[in-house]
Amino acid sequence: MSALLIGVIAVTLLNLYAAVLIVLRARVYGVKLYRPMLLNIGLSFLPVLLAVVLGAGLLLLTPLIGRATEAIAGAGAFAVWAYLIVATLLWLVFFPNSVYLITELNFSHRAETTPVPLWYDIVQTLALTLSGIANAVLSLAVVQTMGLVLIDRPDGRIPAASWGFAATVILLGAIGVYLGRYLRLNSWDIRHPGSMIRRLGAHLRQRGKALEAFGFVLTHALLIGILYVPLFALGWSALRAGAL
Repeated sequence: MSALLIGVIAVTLLNLYAAVLIVLRARVYGVKLYRPMLLNIGLSFLPVLLAVVLGAGLLLLTPLIGRATEAIAGAGAFAVWAYLIVATLLWLVFFPNSVYLITELNFSHRAETTPVPLWYDIVQTLALTLSGIANAVLSLAVVQTMGLVLIDRPDGRIPAASWGFAATVILLGAIGVYLGRYLRLNSWDIRHPGSMIRRLGAHLRQRGKALEAFGFVLTHALLIGILYVPLFALGWSALRAGAL
């Protein structure tokens, strides 16, 4: 079994484990099922599914993917890049949903009178948060890998533009998390960009909100970046070595 497949299975199992803990919390301790957490797990895993579909579609469009340079230089070059850009933008809209699970660490679901032991809620919430981080890392890695395969550099090095793409996605993801947590905006609100901009502008004009937003976005982006960069570099090296 390839290392890549093992990684996908591990991330999927982590999501399932978090979901099972949420359901068991209600069943074992007789409390109300916290459905928003289950919904958030599904939304968090969606970028992984979209990234896999993106990769599968790209493979179908480029049967010469093993010789990507020739494939892009041929007559189907426009179709390949058009598909890649549109599919990536669609994936990007939902990417913040994965990172959003970090904010569940505020334990907003827990009341002082809850009969659920604190240790259980710690493990449950930590599993939920880690599943979101894993979803973000895996989905971004798949998309970045697709781009590198198309570029097909002979030396196998990751160009600065590719790292720039990853950094931009991570930054936008952190911004999306802030918009979701503090302005209660969702991915589908992108249909009304004017309204989003006006709400954000009004929010940032409040005293101290601009600095708060800057600190929130910076710390969240750095956390994901510090985790992502070495993991992806190791994965890409393994891929080039034929280990995946």
